[in-house]
Amino acid sequence: MKGAAVSDVLQLDVGNVASGGGCVARAPDGRVVFVRHSLPGERVSARITATTSSFLRADAVEILRPSPDRVTPPCPHAGPGRCGGCDFQHVRLEAQRQLKAALVSEQLTRVAGVERTVQVEAVPGDDSGLGWRTRVRLAVGDDGQVGFRRHRSHDLELVDSCPIASPLVMDTGAFSGRWLGTEEIEVAVAPDTGDALTIAITDRRAKPQFPVIHGGLVVRGRVRQQPGSLCTTVSGSEFRISPGVFWQVHLGAPEVLADAVRVALGAKPGDHVVDLYAGAGLFAILLALDVGADGSVLAVERDRRACADAEHNARDLPQLRVKRASITPALIEKGIGRPDLLVLDPAREGAGRAIMTALAARSSTLRALVYVSCDASSFARDAGTLLMAGWDLASLRAFDIFPMTEHVELVAQFTPPSR
Repeated sequence: MKGAAVSDVLQLDVGNVASGGGCVARAPDGRVVFVRHSLPGERVSARITATTSSFLRADAVEILRPSPDRVTPPCPHAGPGRCGGCDFQHVRLEAQRQLKAALVSEQLTRVAGVERTVQVEAVPGDDSGLGWRTRVRLAVGDDGQVGFRRHRSHDLELVDSCPIASPLVMDTGAFSGRWLGTEEIEVAVAPDTGDALTIAITDRRAKPQFPVIHGGLVVRGRVRQQPGSLCTTVSGSEFRISPGVFWQVHLGAPEVLADAVRVALGAKPGDHVVDLYAGAGLFAILLALDVGADGSVLAVERDRRACADAEHNARDLPQLRVKRASITPALIEKGIGRPDLLVLDPAREGAGRAIMTALAARSSTLRALVYVSCDASSFARDAGTLLMAGWDLASLRAFDIFPMTEHVELVAQFTPPSR
């Protein structure tokens, strides 16, 4: 049987959701097909967009038997061959959360060998899954217009608005201006203070021209227009976030995740806590308040700018120490002391087997470990390392801080076998 080629159109019956924003189907030649813009239970006409020896990628271009969970996308730029930023614009919001829950459960079962039912919780700060994003990264075309990359492409989808962006992001004027000589911009806002900051990434050989915008402007690390950083408040504590420093993008995420981490960790006055991948100190600052003057918090972060922000944010908390270092097995074995509790919030790729093995070996001293993750597959892999070492997945919460996409945020509490 002749195999399918790029641009061929196949009629497919679609099955379960898969990592990457699509659902699984089978081609006539037996290969798995990952079909974007589809839903479980649908029959679709799908155009092949990429092929390998073992699987195909495709876009659903016609819905022959629609799911009852299908809706009209709220964004005109969503759909086959268009903006690659949102996977689930065509899915009813509650059904999006059900798909994410199913994906987390499937990853845990298949990768970590543990059965766990998950409920994805809504997070305050978005309106029907829209208007929640406080940071938006835009590519810039040769004519200075902005847009988003199309899925698995360098091609630009020009836009003048984004429905998942906070209205405060739109109010900066960054979408409507021309950014001649600029390659990329990142627009960030702090909703509680009204601070806005745009970072322009340019070719050093170019002489860029910038539009008039509301808020700060940073170019090549230099502040061209104040403010040069953002200031926001979470649970009564003030945080400075400098250009390029990681911060949660959903309006309600910092408060919700910090609360979930504090509950799961259960820090008491006098406890000693380590926060790995600490960023600007969101968790470390609030945990330092929990442990009080008789306790301690060690915040470990490799990024110089994030460490500077964390030190600034912790200036009135002598029980908090910031350590600039990469997270390695050697650091975990010899460089963090003997903490009672530990929290880690790695990047999307997760912590990795070597680091998780080093953490698992801490079972005789740690009372609990809390893992914060934005990727179900890397979390399941890292959780599997702990579980194989006898640790217990004591609690798991999932938060919908990325509506209209496949992504979900997890906060898991693990307890060691000795406990």
